[in-house]
Amino acid sequence: MSNITTSRRGFLKNSLFGAAGAVASGTILGVPAAQAAVQKWDETTDLVVIGWGAAGLTTAIVAAQNGCNVVILERQPESSARSNTRMSGGMFHTASKDYNHAALKAYAKAMFSGENIPWKEEGEQPEFSDEMAEYWAQYLPKFMDFMQGLDPEFKIRLGRNHADGQKSNTAFPDFPGAKDSGYQAGRATYRARGAGNNSTYGKPKLETEYGEAFWQCLMQGAKKYPQIRVVYDTKAEHLVKNDQGEIIGVVANQKGKRVTYGSKKAVAICSGGYEYNKHMRQAFLEGPGVDGWAFYGTLYNEGDGIRMGMEAGAGLMKVGKCAARMIWPLPIRHNGLRVGTITPVVGRGHSIVVDNFGKRFAAETLITDDPTRYFFYKEAIHFDIKTLQYPRNPSWLIFDDKLRRERPVVNFYNSVVGFDFIDYGNRDNSDAVKKGWILKGDTLEELAEKIRTQKENCNRMDGATLAETVKRFNKFCDDKKDLDFDRRAKTLEPLSEGPFYAVPLVAGGPNTKGGLAADAKRRVLDWDYKPIPRLFAVGEVASVLKFVYQSGGNLTECVVFGQVAGKEIAKLDNVA
Repeated sequence: MSNITTSRRGFLKNSLFGAAGAVASGTILGVPAAQAAVQKWDETTDLVVIGWGAAGLTTAIVAAQNGCNVVILERQPESSARSNTRMSGGMFHTASKDYNHAALKAYAKAMFSGENIPWKEEGEQPEFSDEMAEYWAQYLPKFMDFMQGLDPEFKIRLGRNHADGQKSNTAFPDFPGAKDSGYQAGRATYRARGAGNNSTYGKPKLETEYGEAFWQCLMQGAKKYPQIRVVYDTKAEHLVKNDQGEIIGVVANQKGKRVTYGSKKAVAICSGGYEYNKHMRQAFLEGPGVDGWAFYGTLYNEGDGIRMGMEAGAGLMKVGKCAARMIWPLPIRHNGLRVGTITPVVGRGHSIVVDNFGKRFAAETLITDDPTRYFFYKEAIHFDIKTLQYPRNPSWLIFDDKLRRERPVVNFYNSVVGFDFIDYGNRDNSDAVKKGWILKGDTLEELAEKIRTQKENCNRMDGATLAETVKRFNKFCDDKKDLDFDRRAKTLEPLSEGPFYAVPLVAGGPNTKGGLAADAKRRVLDWDYKPIPRLFAVGEVASVLKFVYQSGGNLTECVVFGQVAGKEIAKLDNVA
């Protein structure tokens, strides 16, 4: 990565980026008045991008393609930087050669806002959804052209539905345009064969798959442009505004030292969500926002961009929106918040999910199926208005020894386990059992008592109820028919081999999606929906997917709207 990363001294000598020390004449937002004046920049460039994931890299690449010099500020150290892009499953959307533009736009508009769905009472963002959907319909058919233009060796492994011959691979087949859109969804890869449940983090490019491959492609593209410089270990903290109300730079913390970056054209916030900001979670998330949620993306998304945008006068849009379902909160914390991991065994045979009292409440396959898996958190935060409790927070994954032996409870290819944030141990889950992460009981009644003693259960689990629930489920397995919730028949395999095991499940997933208000061009808006001059936002910090979410949507929007923002920024005149 040396050709997109230079030393600070070398950078200052590089005239491509403008003269350091130019008069700033700006005010730092969000600091005491005595500290608010900026007299000179340490460094000046055309565009300052905050965040180094898919949104930031795409915005930077396209701005550079259109003549801009770019500085990307990334708060993580270079040697261990892991964004949500890298840690993702690498899913993204494209369109087939026989796509229909009008249908593609209609489907996108339904996902973004929903106002073109006959039964939808109110659109989520009707002021901007049509133009957003138009961009989506324009860029999606060219998605692979863009990625392979960055690196011709990049590939897509198409999703099963489209590979089986269906015309569209849509998670919401009843939405307007779904049938004729030619929608495709697939996984990023450089490999001839799939990696399975194996991490490719840090592998040579041609051995990578999933989010690591997607990130590798963008990095290969960024290397082509010497106008792009990534400054690592540098946390953006405040925006700088001039007397005309324009955003003209960023103040950052670089290893404890204050540094300032001036922007001639714009600042683009691409810093991700607020998964590890306690106060934002309490303010924005439904239900118990602290211990009732967990996330399995990067630990460094702390809402920096939302806070900086609000200091500049930005409005907010649907801040409680998440790409979330029910996941396992590991007994590990960051910033006092629970670190989660994906639990792919939910909905598999030899397992069920019960509430705090030991009762099933839904078909477990809904937790991991499209499209319900990214909305199932709504069930996790169900509030009982009679008892004033959250009976499913946490819920409990109950499984038998056959499942424990045969497959890991967690994914090893992405999330916190696949990217070395967590040392899970053996794939037969035995290390997690020994460490006490997974509760174990020789009988269901013994397991129920161990659950009951957990602080988060609040003495609610009942052994007899849990045993009866398993007995009833096992009868459904014998009959191959779930009379209670109509779970898929092929997953109906009994919990019959003790010992038995349990882990808690709470609302959570890869990331939050709500945040700064922004229009289709990704200009950040104030509360009157007026653009804040020279301030843009792309990705999870201001997701376009405000109504529903199809797997891979976040990576897709980062690249689609990163291109939109990069072109818009390049067209701006320089600050006077």
